Amino acid sequence: MREASASSVFYFAYGSNMSWPRLKARVPSAQPCGVAALRGHRLRFHKLGRDGSGKCDAQHTGDPADCVLGVLYQISASDKSYLDRVEGMGFGYAEQTVRLQAANRPPVEAFTYLALRIADGLRPFHWYKQHVLYGAREHGLPASYIKRLTVIESVPDSDMARQASELAIYGAE
Repeated sequence: MREASASSVFYFAYGSNMSWPRLKARVPSAQPCGVAALRGHRLRFHKLGRDGSGKCDAQHTGDPADCVLGVLYQISASDKSYLDRVEGMGFGYAEQTVRLQAANRPPVEAFTYLALRIADGLRPFHWYKQHVLYGAREHGLPASYIKRLTVIESVPDSDMARQASELAIYGAE
């Protein structure tokens, strides 16, 4: 695994930003470095989005049996402030430095975002779940993990323009 340079940082994406087309639209410098695991956390869709739907959170449990899988990206340090803004750092998410395990590699530290505003009973919009699934498949997350993602209940977005805009990065979806 490459080392982050002074001009770049490692970012752990475990939700919609696992999708490389989605992240590159936000952070053009993003380069995937491989799949990584965050132990002691559980994937939840309980982060309250600005649109009222559920977004991903790597909820800390402290249980080493719990694990969130995602994609380790290297991004330009100059792009980080923009990513902080679109992720709602300080409002929806807080930045956290995490220690990740990657296959056959030494542990690596990266930053990620953990939810500040959570609520039980939230569901992601179909398009948001599609971003998560696209990224999971694109980067070869294990079939058992992808299967767990597919059974997450999602709901339609009544804002069809937002849905079309979100899915436009994939072509004619």
